[in-house]
Amino acid sequence: MFCIKAQKTNDLSKVAVMLDEAFGVDRMNKTAYRLRDGILPLSELSFVGRIDGHMKATLQFWPVLIKGEGDTLDALLLGPIAVAEDCRGQGFGLKLMRHGLDRARELGHSRVILVGDESYYKKVGFSRDLARGLELPGPVDKSRLLAQELVSESLKGVKGMVSKI
Repeated sequence: MFCIKAQKTNDLSKVAVMLDEAFGVDRMNKTAYRLRDGILPLSELSFVGRIDGHMKATLQFWPVLIKGEGDTLDALLLGPIAVAEDCRGQGFGLKLMRHGLDRARELGHSRVILVGDESYYKKVGFSRDLARGLELPGPVDKSRLLAQELVSESLKGVKGMVSKI
């Protein structure tokens, strides 16, 4: 049975290995990692999925800002999310994201962004349309910049650069 738990300090080395296996060691060069550099993920929104005590998935959220014309808004950056190769295609990533997004909503967060494939992430409520006014600091395929409102209309009319907190 797939069980979701809070990420613990002793999980960090296993999380790093899982992320390297899923995305390669060059993952740190991607634009989304520039927003994470020097900042810790939110401990209350960092999760692991286990089967029989073995880590099979990981998800983290990071605090970011959206700096617009005169406004600065808090947001979350979802990811990275990874599922062990032997468990892919079983819905564990979606379960982990639903759990994380529900928890983020409970904690009072309003909006979440990510860089990913809309056909996958729309299954948990992300869309390209909600992110149309957003920019990232560096190269990114704009069609992969997605967003979700945890509070209705929290992204309505929002335009600006996503930046480190």
